[in-house]
Amino acid sequence: MGREYSIQEALKLAIKGEKDSMDFYRKAASVTKNERAQKVFDLLANEEVGHLKAFFDHYKGGEFGDIATYMAQPPDTKNPTYTALMKAVNEETPEQQALELALKEEKSCIDQYTGLARDIIDPLVKAIFERVIKETEKHLAMIEEEYRHVMTMVHESDQDIYVRE
Repeated sequence: MGREYSIQEALKLAIKGEKDSMDFYRKAASVTKNERAQKVFDLLANEEVGHLKAFFDHYKGGEFGDIATYMAQPPDTKNPTYTALMKAVNEETPEQQALELALKEEKSCIDQYTGLARDIIDPLVKAIFERVIKETEKHLAMIEEEYRHVMTMVHESDQDIYVRE
């Protein structure tokens, strides 16, 4: 038996999730001194801002205030994912570790949204979560691509060239 979410409830959950991710990436960028890791975190934070704005544009509730005020609020440090990820970030975080943390965060979001989508009855609300999942999967693929590059892995499109008989 599924739980029925209104469109506004679904948007509220998506907004909170995107804000948590944005906060993590911004904080991680400010903590690490590794320039390449900072760039990774900054890029991902900006991606989350775009997602957050898209959901905020459709949200009718007033408890968040305006988007600028909401985005400026301090992070939800009670969020267990945020707390765990922040424990793993420090001044010496290299790009590889930054990407590994980003992969963990994106996979966590996909799992959360997939679980919610599974319990949604209303097809319009379910579509909101499915959109979020697809956007996050694209994000994950981008991070995986950069991770392969950093680890000097062969890109999947080049694998046939390097396979020995």
